[in-house]
Amino acid sequence: MTLMQLELWLQASLTENTYIYHVFLAVFVTLLINFVWRRISKRLTERLYETKNVWDDAIILALIMPVTLFIWGIGAWIIFQYLLGIDIKQAFRDVFIVVVVSWALVRFIQQSEKNLVISNLNRSDEKKLDKSTIEAVSKLLRVSVTITTVLLILQNLGVSISAVLAFGGIGGIAIGFAAKDLLANFFGGLIIYLDRPFSIGDWIRSSDREIEGTVEYIGWRQTRIKTFDKRPLYVPNAVFNSITVENPSRMTNRRIYETFGIRYDDISQAENIVHQVKEMLKQHSEIDAQQTLIVNLNAFSASSVDFFVYTFTKTTDWVKYHAIKQNILLNIAKVIEDNNAEMAYPTQRLQLEDLRANSEKDIQSH
Repeated sequence: MTLMQLELWLQASLTENTYIYHVFLAVFVTLLINFVWRRISKRLTERLYETKNVWDDAIILALIMPVTLFIWGIGAWIIFQYLLGIDIKQAFRDVFIVVVVSWALVRFIQQSEKNLVISNLNRSDEKKLDKSTIEAVSKLLRVSVTITTVLLILQNLGVSISAVLAFGGIGGIAIGFAAKDLLANFFGGLIIYLDRPFSIGDWIRSSDREIEGTVEYIGWRQTRIKTFDKRPLYVPNAVFNSITVENPSRMTNRRIYETFGIRYDDISQAENIVHQVKEMLKQHSEIDAQQTLIVNLNAFSASSVDFFVYTFTKTTDWVKYHAIKQNILLNIAKVIEDNNAEMAYPTQRLQLEDLRANSEKDIQSH
Protein backbone atom coordinates (compact mmCIF):
# COMPACT_ATOMS: atom_id res chain seq x y z
CA MET A 1 0.00 0.00 0.00
CA THR A 2 1.46 3.34 -1.03
CA LEU A 3 1.49 6.47 1.11
CA MET A 4 -1.21 8.03 -1.10
CA GLN A 5 -3.45 4.97 -0.70
CA LEU A 6 -2.90 5.02 3.08
CA GLU A 7 -3.91 8.66 3.22
CA LEU A 8 -7.08 8.04 1.15
CA TRP A 9 -8.02 5.07 3.32
CA LEU A 10 -7.56 7.00 6.54
CA GLN A 11 -9.56 9.96 5.25
CA ALA A 12 -12.36 7.70 4.03
CA SER A 13 -12.59 5.84 7.32
CA LEU A 14 -12.65 8.95 9.49
CA THR A 15 -16.01 9.99 10.96
CA GLU A 16 -16.94 12.10 13.89
CA ASN A 17 -17.39 8.97 16.00
CA THR A 18 -14.31 6.99 14.97
CA TYR A 19 -11.38 9.43 14.86
CA ILE A 20 -10.80 9.12 18.62
CA TYR A 21 -10.38 5.35 18.25
CA HIS A 22 -7.92 5.85 15.42
CA VAL A 23 -5.87 8.29 17.53
CA PHE A 24 -5.90 5.80 20.40
CA LEU A 25 -4.83 3.04 18.00
CA ALA A 26 -1.98 5.18 16.62
CA VAL A 27 -0.73 5.97 20.13
CA PHE A 28 -0.98 2.29 21.09
CA VAL A 29 0.98 1.18 18.01
CA THR A 30 3.63 3.85 18.74
CA LEU A 31 3.93 2.61 22.33
CA LEU A 32 4.19 -0.98 21.11
CA ILE A 33 6.92 -0.17 18.57
CA ASN A 34 8.80 1.85 21.19
CA PHE A 35 8.50 -1.05 23.68
CA VAL A 36 9.89 -3.49 21.10
CA TRP A 37 12.77 -1.13 20.33
CA ARG A 38 13.56 -0.78 24.02
CA ARG A 39 13.70 -4.55 24.47
CA ILE A 40 15.86 -5.03 21.37
CA SER A 41 18.27 -2.24 22.34
CA LYS A 42 18.58 -3.64 25.88
CA ARG A 43 19.46 -7.10 24.56
CA LEU A 44 21.95 -5.66 22.07
CA THR A 45 23.58 -3.51 24.76
CA GLU A 46 24.05 -6.54 27.04
CA ARG A 47 25.59 -8.55 24.21
CA LEU A 48 27.86 -5.79 22.94
CA TYR A 49 29.18 -4.96 26.41
CA GLU A 50 30.83 -8.38 26.41
CA THR A 51 32.91 -7.58 23.31
CA LYS A 52 36.27 -5.77 23.40
CA ASN A 53 35.30 -3.44 20.56
CA VAL A 54 34.69 0.09 21.86
CA TRP A 55 32.63 1.17 18.84
CA ASP A 56 29.73 -1.30 18.69
CA ASP A 57 28.29 -0.57 22.12
CA ALA A 58 28.88 3.17 21.51
CA ILE A 59 26.64 2.95 18.42
CA ILE A 60 23.76 1.20 20.19
CA LEU A 61 23.95 3.47 23.25
CA ALA A 62 23.98 6.51 20.97
CA LEU A 63 20.88 5.32 19.09
CA ILE A 64 18.60 4.45 22.03
CA MET A 65 17.21 7.92 22.77
CA PRO A 66 17.26 9.36 19.20
CA VAL A 67 15.42 6.32 17.81
CA THR A 68 12.86 6.63 20.62
CA LEU A 69 12.35 10.28 19.66
CA PHE A 70 12.08 9.30 15.99
CA ILE A 71 9.41 6.68 16.76
CA TRP A 72 7.33 9.19 18.70
CA GLY A 73 7.88 11.79 16.01
CA ILE A 74 6.55 9.44 13.32
CA GLY A 75 3.59 8.59 15.53
CA ALA A 76 2.81 12.27 16.13
CA TRP A 77 3.19 13.03 12.43
CA ILE A 78 0.64 10.31 11.49
CA ILE A 79 -1.81 11.52 14.13
CA PHE A 80 -1.62 15.19 13.14
CA GLN A 81 -1.29 14.72 9.39
CA TYR A 82 -3.78 11.93 8.71
CA LEU A 83 -6.05 11.62 11.72
CA LEU A 84 -6.51 15.26 12.75
CA GLY A 85 -6.00 16.74 9.30
CA ILE A 86 -3.32 19.24 10.40
CA ASP A 87 -0.85 19.74 7.56
CA ILE A 88 2.80 19.56 8.58
CA LYS A 89 5.15 21.18 6.10
CA GLN A 90 7.94 19.19 4.50
CA ALA A 91 10.53 21.65 5.87
CA PHE A 92 9.59 20.88 9.49
CA ARG A 93 9.76 17.13 8.83
CA ASP A 94 13.22 17.55 7.33
CA VAL A 95 14.36 19.67 10.29
CA PHE A 96 13.12 16.98 12.67
CA ILE A 97 15.11 14.30 10.83
CA VAL A 98 18.24 16.48 10.82
CA VAL A 99 17.92 17.07 14.58
CA VAL A 100 17.47 13.36 15.31
CA VAL A 101 20.46 12.34 13.17
CA SER A 102 22.65 15.09 14.64
CA TRP A 103 21.67 14.12 18.18
CA ALA A 104 22.60 10.52 17.45
CA LEU A 105 25.98 11.57 16.04
CA VAL A 106 26.78 13.77 19.06
CA ARG A 107 25.82 10.95 21.43
CA PHE A 108 27.99 8.54 19.47
CA ILE A 109 30.99 10.89 19.68
CA GLN A 110 30.51 11.38 23.44
CA GLN A 111 30.10 7.65 24.11
CA SER A 112 33.11 6.80 21.94
CA GLU A 113 35.22 9.31 23.88
CA LYS A 114 34.10 7.74 27.17
CA ASN A 115 34.81 4.20 25.94
CA LEU A 116 38.26 5.12 24.61
CA VAL A 117 39.23 6.75 27.92
CA ILE A 118 38.08 3.68 29.87
CA SER A 119 39.83 1.27 27.50
CA ASN A 120 43.08 3.19 28.00
CA LEU A 121 43.18 1.99 31.60
CA ASN A 122 43.77 -1.58 30.41
CA ARG A 123 46.34 -0.76 27.72
CA SER A 124 50.10 -0.77 27.89
CA ASP A 125 52.03 2.49 27.61
CA GLU A 126 52.96 1.75 23.99
CA LYS A 127 49.33 1.40 22.87
CA LYS A 128 47.77 3.94 25.21
CA LEU A 129 46.08 6.93 23.60
CA ASP A 130 46.56 10.38 25.06
CA LYS A 131 43.47 11.47 27.02
CA SER A 132 43.87 15.11 26.02
CA THR A 133 43.99 14.18 22.33
CA ILE A 134 40.83 12.07 22.66
CA GLU A 135 39.01 14.98 24.30
CA ALA A 136 40.27 17.44 21.69
CA VAL A 137 39.15 15.30 18.74
CA SER A 138 35.80 14.73 20.43
CA LYS A 139 35.27 18.46 20.92
CA LEU A 140 36.19 19.24 17.31
CA LEU A 141 33.82 16.59 15.99
CA ARG A 142 30.95 17.80 18.17
CA VAL A 143 31.51 21.40 17.07
CA SER A 144 31.58 20.28 13.42
CA VAL A 145 28.32 18.33 13.80
CA THR A 146 26.66 21.28 15.56
CA ILE A 147 27.69 23.79 12.88
CA THR A 148 26.58 21.46 10.09
CA THR A 149 23.24 20.88 11.84
CA VAL A 150 22.59 24.60 12.18
CA LEU A 151 23.39 25.20 8.50
CA LEU A 152 21.11 22.35 7.39
CA ILE A 153 18.27 23.63 9.56
CA LEU A 154 18.64 27.12 8.12
CA GLN A 155 18.68 25.72 4.59
CA ASN A 156 15.50 23.70 5.19
CA LEU A 157 13.81 26.78 6.62
CA GLY A 158 14.59 28.71 3.45
CA VAL A 159 17.51 30.80 4.67
CA SER A 160 20.26 31.35 2.09
CA ILE A 161 23.39 29.52 3.23
CA SER A 162 25.64 31.57 0.95
CA ALA A 163 24.44 34.78 2.60
CA VAL A 164 25.07 33.29 6.03
CA LEU A 165 28.57 32.22 5.03
CA ALA A 166 29.31 35.63 3.50
CA PHE A 167 28.10 37.37 6.65
CA GLY A 168 30.18 34.92 8.68
CA GLY A 169 33.29 35.87 6.69
CA ILE A 170 32.78 39.59 7.25
CA GLY A 171 31.77 39.06 10.86
CA GLY A 172 34.74 36.78 11.36
CA ILE A 173 37.13 39.62 10.50
CA ALA A 174 35.45 41.93 13.00
CA ILE A 175 35.37 39.24 15.67
CA GLY A 176 39.03 38.44 14.97
CA PHE A 177 40.07 42.01 15.80
CA ALA A 178 37.75 42.26 18.80
CA ALA A 179 38.61 38.89 20.29
CA LYS A 180 42.23 38.36 19.27
CA ASP A 181 43.20 37.27 22.80
CA LEU A 182 40.38 34.74 22.84
CA LEU A 183 41.45 33.38 19.45
CA ALA A 184 45.09 33.27 20.60
CA ASN A 185 44.05 31.16 23.57
CA PHE A 186 41.96 28.93 21.31
CA PHE A 187 44.85 28.23 18.96
CA GLY A 188 47.15 27.86 21.95
CA GLY A 189 44.86 25.13 23.25
CA LEU A 190 44.81 23.52 19.80
CA ILE A 191 48.63 23.46 19.74
CA ILE A 192 48.68 21.88 23.21
CA TYR A 193 46.34 19.15 21.97
CA LEU A 194 48.41 18.54 18.82
CA ASP A 195 51.96 18.80 20.23
CA ARG A 196 51.05 17.30 23.63
CA PRO A 197 53.84 18.90 25.71
CA PHE A 198 51.80 17.83 28.74
CA SER A 199 48.61 15.96 29.56
CA ILE A 200 46.08 15.92 32.37
CA GLY A 201 47.76 14.60 35.51
CA ASP A 202 51.28 15.69 34.51
CA TRP A 203 53.49 17.70 36.83
CA ILE A 204 54.79 20.72 34.91
CA ARG A 205 56.80 23.81 35.79
CA SER A 206 58.13 26.91 34.08
CA SER A 207 60.71 29.27 35.53
CA ASP A 208 59.66 31.93 33.02
CA ARG A 209 56.31 32.53 34.76
CA GLU A 210 56.85 30.70 38.07
CA ILE A 211 54.30 28.06 37.10
CA GLU A 212 54.50 24.70 38.87
CA GLY A 213 51.87 22.11 39.70
CA THR A 214 49.71 19.28 38.39
CA VAL A 215 47.58 19.77 35.27
CA GLU A 216 43.92 19.23 36.13
CA TYR A 217 42.10 20.44 33.02
CA ILE A 218 42.99 21.61 29.51
CA GLY A 219 40.27 23.76 27.97
CA TRP A 220 40.07 25.75 24.75
CA ARG A 221 40.72 29.05 26.55
CA GLN A 222 42.74 28.19 29.65
CA THR A 223 44.51 25.38 31.49
CA ARG A 224 43.86 24.74 35.17
CA ILE A 225 46.89 23.74 37.27
CA LYS A 226 46.75 22.68 40.93
CA THR A 227 49.84 24.00 42.70
CA PHE A 228 51.57 21.97 45.41
CA ASP A 229 50.00 24.12 48.11
CA LYS A 230 46.59 23.11 46.68
CA ARG A 231 45.78 26.44 45.01
CA PRO A 232 44.13 26.40 41.55
CA LEU A 233 46.13 28.28 38.93
CA TYR A 234 44.36 29.32 35.71
CA VAL A 235 46.79 29.92 32.84
CA PRO A 236 45.63 31.25 29.41
CA ASN A 237 46.66 28.79 26.70
CA ALA A 238 48.40 31.52 24.68
CA VAL A 239 51.01 31.79 27.45
CA PHE A 240 52.37 28.32 26.63
CA ASN A 241 53.34 29.50 23.14
CA SER A 242 55.97 31.87 24.54
CA ILE A 243 57.40 30.13 27.61
CA THR A 244 59.56 27.11 28.29
CA VAL A 245 57.68 24.30 30.00
CA GLU A 246 59.41 21.46 31.83
CA ASN A 247 57.52 18.20 32.29
CA PRO A 248 59.13 16.20 35.13
CA SER A 249 56.34 13.60 34.91
CA ARG A 250 57.90 12.24 31.71
CA MET A 251 61.39 11.77 33.09
CA THR A 252 62.70 8.21 32.91
CA ASN A 253 64.91 8.39 36.02
CA ARG A 254 65.71 10.71 38.90
CA ARG A 255 69.26 11.87 39.51
CA ILE A 256 71.33 11.81 42.70
CA TYR A 257 74.20 14.27 42.47
CA GLU A 258 75.97 14.99 45.77
CA THR A 259 79.47 15.98 46.91
CA PHE A 260 81.07 14.53 50.06
CA GLY A 261 84.19 15.69 51.89
CA ILE A 262 86.57 13.72 54.13
CA ARG A 263 89.37 15.10 56.30
CA TYR A 264 92.87 15.62 54.92
CA ASP A 265 94.05 13.28 57.69
CA ASP A 266 92.07 10.50 55.94
CA ILE A 267 93.37 11.10 52.42
CA SER A 268 95.09 7.69 52.46
CA GLN A 269 91.63 6.07 52.65
CA ALA A 270 90.11 8.15 49.84
CA GLU A 271 90.72 5.57 47.10
CA ASN A 272 89.15 2.73 49.14
CA ILE A 273 86.16 4.88 50.07
CA VAL A 274 85.50 5.89 46.46
CA HIS A 275 85.77 2.28 45.27
CA GLN A 276 83.47 0.91 47.96
CA VAL A 277 80.86 3.59 47.42
CA LYS A 278 80.81 2.83 43.69
CA GLU A 279 80.41 -0.90 44.31
CA MET A 280 77.63 -0.22 46.81
CA LEU A 281 75.75 1.81 44.20
CA LYS A 282 76.19 -0.85 41.51
CA GLN A 283 74.68 -3.48 43.80
CA HIS A 284 71.84 -1.29 45.08
CA SER A 285 68.46 -2.60 43.91
CA GLU A 286 67.00 0.88 43.34
CA ILE A 287 69.91 2.29 41.32
CA ASP A 288 69.74 1.99 37.51
CA ALA A 289 73.16 0.62 36.61
CA GLN A 290 72.40 1.11 32.90
CA GLN A 291 72.54 4.87 33.36
CA THR A 292 75.61 7.01 34.03
CA LEU A 293 77.22 6.09 37.37
CA ILE A 294 80.24 8.12 38.52
CA VAL A 295 82.05 8.15 41.88
CA ASN A 296 85.35 10.05 41.73
CA LEU A 297 87.68 12.24 43.74
CA ASN A 298 86.77 15.74 42.68
CA ALA A 299 88.69 18.48 44.49
CA PHE A 300 91.01 19.49 47.31
CA SER A 301 88.90 22.03 49.13
CA ALA A 302 89.93 24.40 51.91
CA SER A 303 89.19 21.91 54.69
CA SER A 304 88.29 18.62 52.96
CA VAL A 305 89.14 16.15 50.24
CA ASP A 306 85.98 16.00 48.11
CA PHE A 307 84.50 13.22 46.02
CA PHE A 308 81.17 13.31 44.21
CA VAL A 309 78.41 10.78 43.45
CA TYR A 310 76.48 10.96 40.19
CA THR A 311 73.85 8.27 39.62
CA PHE A 312 70.18 7.67 38.75
CA THR A 313 67.37 5.87 40.53
CA LYS A 314 65.00 3.51 38.75
CA THR A 315 61.92 5.21 40.13
CA THR A 316 60.58 8.60 39.16
CA ASP A 317 58.19 8.81 42.09
CA TRP A 318 59.14 11.89 44.10
CA VAL A 319 58.39 10.44 47.55
CA LYS A 320 60.07 7.10 46.88
CA TYR A 321 63.07 8.88 45.36
CA HIS A 322 63.77 10.76 48.57
CA ALA A 323 63.53 7.56 50.62
CA ILE A 324 66.09 5.94 48.30
CA LYS A 325 68.34 9.00 48.45
CA GLN A 326 68.27 8.92 52.24
CA ASN A 327 69.31 5.27 52.20
CA ILE A 328 72.17 6.04 49.79
CA LEU A 329 73.45 8.91 51.92
CA LEU A 330 73.42 6.78 55.08
CA ASN A 331 75.23 3.95 53.26
CA ILE A 332 77.94 6.37 52.11
CA ALA A 333 78.36 7.65 55.67
CA LYS A 334 78.75 4.05 56.85
CA VAL A 335 81.40 3.33 54.19
CA ILE A 336 83.40 6.34 55.40
CA GLU A 337 83.04 5.22 59.01
CA ASP A 338 84.08 1.60 58.21
CA ASN A 339 87.31 2.95 56.74
CA ASN A 340 88.11 4.76 60.02
CA ALA A 341 87.61 8.10 58.33
CA GLU A 342 85.41 11.06 59.18
CA MET A 343 83.34 13.55 57.27
CA ALA A 344 85.11 16.90 57.14
CA TYR A 345 83.75 20.12 58.53
CA PRO A 346 85.08 23.67 58.06
CA THR A 347 88.29 24.16 60.08
CA GLN A 348 91.15 26.66 60.29
CA ARG A 349 94.74 26.06 61.47
CA LEU A 350 96.71 28.92 63.02
CA GLN A 351 100.54 28.83 63.00
CA LEU A 352 101.57 30.37 66.39
CA GLU A 353 105.30 29.48 66.39
CA ASP A 354 106.46 32.54 64.44
CA LEU A 355 104.21 34.83 66.46
CA ARG A 356 105.65 33.50 69.75
CA ALA A 357 109.26 33.86 68.58
CA ASN A 358 108.69 37.47 67.53
CA SER A 359 107.13 38.24 70.91
CA GLU A 360 110.19 36.85 72.76
CA LYS A 361 112.56 38.99 70.66
CA ASP A 362 110.57 42.09 71.46
CA ILE A 363 110.79 41.37 75.21
CA GLN A 364 114.56 40.81 75.08
CA SER A 365 115.12 44.01 73.17
CA HIS A 366 113.42 45.97 75.91
